[in-house]
Amino acid sequence: MRQTVIIKGNKYGLSVFLDPELPMEKLLSDIASKMRDSAKFFRGAKMAITFEGRTLTPEETNAVVNTICENSEIDISCVIDTDKAREAFFRRALDEKAEEEGNGQPAGSGQFYKGTLRSGQVLEAEGNIVMLGDVNPGARIVAKGNIIVLGALRGTAIAGLGGKKHAIVVALEMEPIQIRIGEVTARMAAKKTFPKGAQIAYLDFGKLRIEPLCKEVIDEVSFR
Repeated sequence: MRQTVIIKGNKYGLSVFLDPELPMEKLLSDIASKMRDSAKFFRGAKMAITFEGRTLTPEETNAVVNTICENSEIDISCVIDTDKAREAFFRRALDEKAEEEGNGQPAGSGQFYKGTLRSGQVLEAEGNIVMLGDVNPGARIVAKGNIIVLGALRGTAIAGLGGKKHAIVVALEMEPIQIRIGEVTARMAAKKTFPKGAQIAYLDFGKLRIEPLCKEVIDEVSFR
């Protein structure tokens, strides 16, 4: 019988191979069964997780993560992207040293958050922040460093709080109401649409730009 879900250890934590052809509803059922069978091996473990074999949309990623958490006692600290360029980019964003001298922030100071921000909710971080989930309209995510949303950004994002002009905002679905980086604020038109796929917002000579996240942009953006 073909195994549709295979769990292996790696240097980050766990690699989960997902059958590329199975309907998502059946795959989620198989994941739940697999995690229940393996629960005793991972009880209380805190680890990163990587998905292989299948390209997942942000919505599917959230569904898979939720299924794992609901059927095991694994504490997922983060989801590692298997795209090498994006993974290196995210690591650079999180591992950068704080720019302001004497602010007490060590290299690699970052916060991970899993969940959905709903209207009226605010998530704040002293350094960089990676969020697995969506930022809904009316919600705000605020950081003194960089913001990476592994989901949809439909609310407000404020990065580089305090004037840090080299901060960035990345989202897998970029549909913000407002973005602010450093002292520069851009409010999006109500009917403005962005291309599908991961996007990055950054300052270019004082002007806020939003572009697809690709190798060329990754090489161009400066981290200081």
